[in-house]
Amino acid sequence: MRGNDEGVATVWTAIVIAALVGLAAAGCWLGAAVAARHRVEAAADLGALAAAAHAADGPARACDRAREVADHEGAVVTACSWRERDALVEVRAASPPVPGLPPPSARARAGPVGLPE
Repeated sequence: MRGNDEGVATVWTAIVIAALVGLAAAGCWLGAAVAARHRVEAAADLGALAAAAHAADGPARACDRAREVADHEGAVVTACSWRERDALVEVRAASPPVPGLPPPSARARAGPVGLPE
C-alpha cells in the first residue's frame, strides 16, 4: 500500500520552476531598469555637452541642440538652463522601461574648458 505522497515531487518541481521563472523575470526587469538609467544618464551628459559646444549660438539654439541629441538617444529634455557659462540639462526617458515604474531621469552640467571663472 502506498502513502498519500503520490505526485508530491511533481508539485514541488512545479513550485521550484515557477519560483525560478519569477526570479528570472525580476532579474530581466531590474536589468532593463538599470540599462534605461544608464541610457538616460548618457543622454543628459551628451545633451549638456552639445549645449555647451553651441553656447556661442545663444541659449535657445544651444538648448535646441541639446534636445536634438537627447531625442536621438531616446530621451526627452525636461529642462535646459544656463548658470553663468554652464549648461544645465535635465532629461527623462521617453517611456518607462518597466511597466508601473516611472521613467528614469538624469541631470548633467557642462561648460567651457580652460576659461577663468
